[in-house]
Amino acid sequence: MSEKIKPYKNSELGKKEQVAQMFDNISEDYDGLNRVISLGIDVSWRKKVVKLVGENNPQQILDIATGTGDLALMMSELNPEKIVGLDISEGMLQVGRQKIAKANLSNKIKMIVGDSESIPFPDNTFDAITVSFGVRNFENLDKGLIEILRVLKPGGKFVVLETSNPTKFPFKQGYKLYTNYILPIIGKLFSKDKVAYSYLSETANTFPFGKAFNNILQKNGFKNAKNIPVTFGVASIYTALK
Repeated sequence: MSEKIKPYKNSELGKKEQVAQMFDNISEDYDGLNRVISLGIDVSWRKKVVKLVGENNPQQILDIATGTGDLALMMSELNPEKIVGLDISEGMLQVGRQKIAKANLSNKIKMIVGDSESIPFPDNTFDAITVSFGVRNFENLDKGLIEILRVLKPGGKFVVLETSNPTKFPFKQGYKLYTNYILPIIGKLFSKDKVAYSYLSETANTFPFGKAFNNILQKNGFKNAKNIPVTFGVASIYTALK
């Protein structure tokens, strides 16, 4: 599983610290490269997440692994009372705070440094919790999911957007080619961190998806876990309830 994969093979730091370092390194390039690498399709995936989150009219939302705040900003359209963006990378959060200030949403969206495995909020705080392309970076996936369940209110919704692997020809073969070869080359050409996009492609190929991730969610206490493949299975959206 990808929790054993670390960005920097020769570093003695744990995965959590390495992931924080990696995202600090690529924070200035991240938004632009993300649009290029995903061909802009990731925006439509996040719109689907926002629609699913909005079904329950949540007032308190937590966006874990918020990065530069793309999803948090989009969820502000739901007009909740408060959105908290949590991330272990201060570099990513700094970029996000600038975007939030530019949108005049600093009073509604708060960006804080924090760890998914030790969320700094009481039990039953949030109506909805989201993670966009972040669960595969958790050092201990089970521990992170249990902690998310703790701070989610009873009846609250958990929505995850994550990479998955297409299973049908020719999308399966095309995806493997793209993630194994093209994505790392783009990252090396345009990113300050030559290792980061190799790590991201490796975890994209190895993280459990579909029914396998539904089973992990239910094992850790979530109910009604469902997955929705998007763009031929290149990514999946998962929903579950407490």
